[in-house]
Amino acid sequence: MSKVVIKAEHISKQYRLGLVGTGTVKDDMKRWWYNLRGKEDPFLKIGEANDRSSKGESDYVWSLRDINFEINQGDSVGIIGRNGAGKSTLLKILSQVTQPTTGKIYTKGRIASLLEVGTGFHPEMTGRENIYLNGAILGMRKHEITRKLDEIIAFSGVERYIDTPVKRYSSGMYVRLAFAVAAHLESEILIVDEVLAVGDAEFQKKCLGKMNAVSKGEGRTVLFVSHNMAAVKSLCNSGIVLKNGGILYQGSADIAVANYLAGESDSLNHKKFGNDFDFETLKINEISINPKGLTSDEILDEYHELEFQTDINIKTQPERLHLTYVLKDSNGEALFTFSTSGVTPLRKGNNHLVCSFPKGFLNIGNYYLDLYIIEDAKRAVFHEPDIMAFTIQEGPRPLGGWMGKEPGFIKPVFEWVNL
Repeated sequence: MSKVVIKAEHISKQYRLGLVGTGTVKDDMKRWWYNLRGKEDPFLKIGEANDRSSKGESDYVWSLRDINFEINQGDSVGIIGRNGAGKSTLLKILSQVTQPTTGKIYTKGRIASLLEVGTGFHPEMTGRENIYLNGAILGMRKHEITRKLDEIIAFSGVERYIDTPVKRYSSGMYVRLAFAVAAHLESEILIVDEVLAVGDAEFQKKCLGKMNAVSKGEGRTVLFVSHNMAAVKSLCNSGIVLKNGGILYQGSADIAVANYLAGESDSLNHKKFGNDFDFETLKINEISINPKGLTSDEILDEYHELEFQTDINIKTQPERLHLTYVLKDSNGEALFTFSTSGVTPLRKGNNHLVCSFPKGFLNIGNYYLDLYIIEDAKRAVFHEPDIMAFTIQEGPRPLGGWMGKEPGFIKPVFEWVNL
């Protein structure tokens, strides 16, 4: 029988927007008076779901609301959801960085967590000293840390700077050393937030390999937050999908990824945003993917010429901005990027952008789009992963043609001549 090492019972976390505490002496006295009389805190009765896309009426939001789950020893669990869904808040509660507003967390074993770049590091201490500091925080003895020291330094790849104060490290060096410490010191539970995105591709691959070994080889429990769905599917045996502070799905990692990627679409291939993405510099109104000359919600098949249409309002300095999409497959793997940069300029006010794909360009399957708005060709002022999902279905086949999906993600129609 599997041993439960993490159990969450009715976990909720409430925040007051813009202020620390209740905001006024009157509110503080009211909370104190209710607690003294053994009554429920009145401020826990109000508040709204943590939907960042709506304005809301209350000063209180629930970052998490009534979260319940159990995680067994040796499980590798992917925690996924859109930005603001409550993933990092949940990991901070599990790591005991912050306390839940209501509910209880039960854990068995030492927890090593990597939540932010440089978490638990003292900036004035050297990399070597911080390794010993982190080990001591985990309850390890000096000789235990010394035994792992060379392995940690070698894995991190910062040996040349190991006796330099970490305040002089780059963000990439920080995360390299922090991950090496968290993964190699002898904790029963490893919690990793999406800080691995700071590292380069080679180090990310190295980290994923180590987490896989930690979970499957050493029998330790791993909790992993990432927007890389391919990494979640390959590393994790189960998943938890969060939406607006609540659990949308928990179970198989493959099904969790499918729920996350497909769960936000309004229709087959068309999405209106209302005021969801209305910002100071821009407002995204609508995105659609249609067969050329046809209306939205038509089924897309492999033989259609496709039009990607984006309605966006630029409020300031359009000459500094361009729009970029990243097209991904059903595993979350990036296939290619297409952009307005150097092709068509954006203008102030409304823009109706159309990008055409030729017939047969996309093979049968599910696809997902990440949207970026890039400023000065170097900085993303807006990024929304998986802003749109769509499906390419099988089209009518000629007599004797191949039935079903053919290998590859593109299926170009070339000109053939029999000479």
